[in-house]
Amino acid sequence: MNIRVVLNFVGRVLIFIGIFMILPVLVSLYYKEDDLSAFLIGVLACTASGIVLVFLFYGAKGDFRHREGFLFVTLSWVAAGFMGAIPFKVSGYFTTYMDALFETISGFTTTGASILIDIEMLPHGLLLWRSLIQWLGGMGIIVLSVAILPFLGVGGMQIFNAEAPGPTVDKLAPRMSATAKLLWGTYFGITMVEIVLLWAGSMDLFDATCHAFTTMATGGFSPRNTSIGSYNSVYVDTVITIFMLIAGASFSLHYAALKGDIKRYIKNTEFRWYISIFIIGCVIVMWSTRGVFSSMGESVRYVTFQVASIFTTTGFATYDYVKWPATPQIILLLLMIVGGCAGSTGGGLKVMRLVLLIKYAYREILRLVHPNAVVTIKLGRNPVSADILRAVIGFSIFYILIFVLASVAMSLLGLDFETSLSSVIACMSNIGPGLAHVGPMANYAQIPYVGKLVLTFCMLVGRLEIYTVLVVLSPAFWRA
Repeated sequence: MNIRVVLNFVGRVLIFIGIFMILPVLVSLYYKEDDLSAFLIGVLACTASGIVLVFLFYGAKGDFRHREGFLFVTLSWVAAGFMGAIPFKVSGYFTTYMDALFETISGFTTTGASILIDIEMLPHGLLLWRSLIQWLGGMGIIVLSVAILPFLGVGGMQIFNAEAPGPTVDKLAPRMSATAKLLWGTYFGITMVEIVLLWAGSMDLFDATCHAFTTMATGGFSPRNTSIGSYNSVYVDTVITIFMLIAGASFSLHYAALKGDIKRYIKNTEFRWYISIFIIGCVIVMWSTRGVFSSMGESVRYVTFQVASIFTTTGFATYDYVKWPATPQIILLLLMIVGGCAGSTGGGLKVMRLVLLIKYAYREILRLVHPNAVVTIKLGRNPVSADILRAVIGFSIFYILIFVLASVAMSLLGLDFETSLSSVIACMSNIGPGLAHVGPMANYAQIPYVGKLVLTFCMLVGRLEIYTVLVVLSPAFWRA
């Protein structure tokens, strides 16, 4: 294990985060608010820590293999959480460092679970930082560092495989650094378009920027206490619904579309399933909530927004769906588990894994009926290798196992059944709001200290696709 090279790269990532922390410093200066000193301390602590690591391990050489990639990703996300929490705690708006860490990890992992009761009391700098860390975490701090720091290109694919969402990675360019730049260019461009469209509506530039950051990251942090519902605007709801669906689809498809290959959407099996599940979910929820809304137009507006928000794991809210009947709440709970597409900023199991699991189960039924039949599982026209199938099944087993253990742990802390289960699903799938006491109009402030630690772990394993964290925690990883 080449620890020296890993720590050197972690130091460079911390410097990179410290540079981004300058943006809320400028916002604090503009609004002349009391969070300026907190961010100056944060910038100093983050960049100084990074410089120390780079200096101590300067000139470190050696192979950067998969093991180093897994460790680099895990350490970088943990370090980013601890350093990113400094402005929250120093500002005095968070009473404990655990609360600040929970909020920061929730941001970087694009979960959107918050402990804040009154979000609007925060100064603009802290509000921007909440949104900015979600935007950075959306496509991944590590992929961004690969795009900006060319020297990581040597071990780029190992890093990208460990961090990028989904079971497979589309390589858009021969070099990993070029792939990362293309993905981030697409991500940045779509974000700018959404900012302009929201600004053209009922939002000011600051709110438009914050919401565009957290929409494209499928994060869900909002500078308003009642989330998107505070604007009560059909236009805003429509724009954000469209961009949530864009963020929940693979960015390699968006890049292909921007290059002129729009038919790629229709040809892609996962995307067809993605849209089909969304439409079916909307129809079922609208049918089961008939009588709740005064008109069909109102039903379409609120249901499509909420289904898109939950399905893409964004977590915005325009309606308190906890007040809906049981059927739509169950549908939303199932959509939380599924999540967005592979290669998107969404969390969850991913549509591609669901498709492969269904095809695998169907193949096993066919084998029972026709024992001698040779049935190949395909995605589109491409056969799926046994290695990918094993990885998908293994991921699903670990997902269920962690979900069960974490839910039991939460229930032992005295939380009710719905809160225990939905809080774990919401954090593992990086959604944020769940059901019952952690619903869309509630928060995680009342969760006990140990429960916040459990949910923080769930957010990390969910965002880093479970394997990345579990590999680093396994004894075999350190013995090899």
